[in-house]
Amino acid sequence: QVQLAESGGGSVQPGGSLRLSCVNSGGSFGPRTVAWFRQAPGKGREIVGAISWTLRTYYADSVTGRFTITMERGTGSVYLQMTNLNPEDTAVYYCARSRPHREYDIPRELPEFDTWGQGTQVTVSS
Repeated sequence: QVQLAESGGGSVQPGGSLRLSCVNSGGSFGPRTVAWFRQAPGKGREIVGAISWTLRTYYADSVTGRFTITMERGTGSVYLQMTNLNPEDTAVYYCARSRPHREYDIPRELPEFDTWGQGTQVTVSS
């Protein structure tokens, strides 16, 4: 059974950086995508970015140029490097694995993801 576990969250000042990890254990990665979502207090869960098994990437406009997603193809573990953080980035960050999909697709919607981690808190404040 596939399990995802996030780590690396914490508290930083505006302009700071954090690196989140999503370790994939218990199963093969397959033709899937791993995405990072976040949920701020009182708001819905939104996608931050995603990376497919072919290493295609997608980023939300709000994080483009500041966040970078990478993957270890052998293990399927995924990392989210976050730089120039601002208070609007404060949220619980979740990694999620999609259902299998075609090579050139990159899922971005919540229903397309069937395995979720427990989340890690990121707080940006001065």
